[in-house]
Amino acid sequence: MPSRRAPASTPEQDLMRLDKWLWAARFYKTRSIASAAIDAGHVRMAGQRCKPGRSVRIGEVICMQREHGEQEVMVQALSAFRRPASEARALYEETVGSLRKRAEADELRRLAPTPQSASGRPTKRERRSLERWTRHSDRA
Repeated sequence: MPSRRAPASTPEQDLMRLDKWLWAARFYKTRSIASAAIDAGHVRMAGQRCKPGRSVRIGEVICMQREHGEQEVMVQALSAFRRPASEARALYEETVGSLRKRAEADELRRLAPTPQSASGRPTKRERRSLERWTRHSDRA
């Protein structure tokens, strides 16, 4: 009976498309959204813009422009499947500099919140409250 051996590891097995890796690591909900972000220049590798089909290897650093700033991660593992978030976190490790920058940005946002803009006309309740306040301040 012939013995079955696992096929030898090929260099192609150590590669994965960037958009697929970003999707599997749960940075983007779909591969098409990941591809659009890459095409828009929100994702960089080695400081340069790249294409969705660019190969990702373990140990490479990926910079992503996210909603609340830039995030820089190092690829720790490759996965062709989208797994639960707890398992997806094992695919990457955020760099120390990125963690520090995000913490500083979070602190700045906390200390200096953006003002809320008025949402158009006041409601009836708000209008009456304003009228009471202005009448009260006119008497003083």
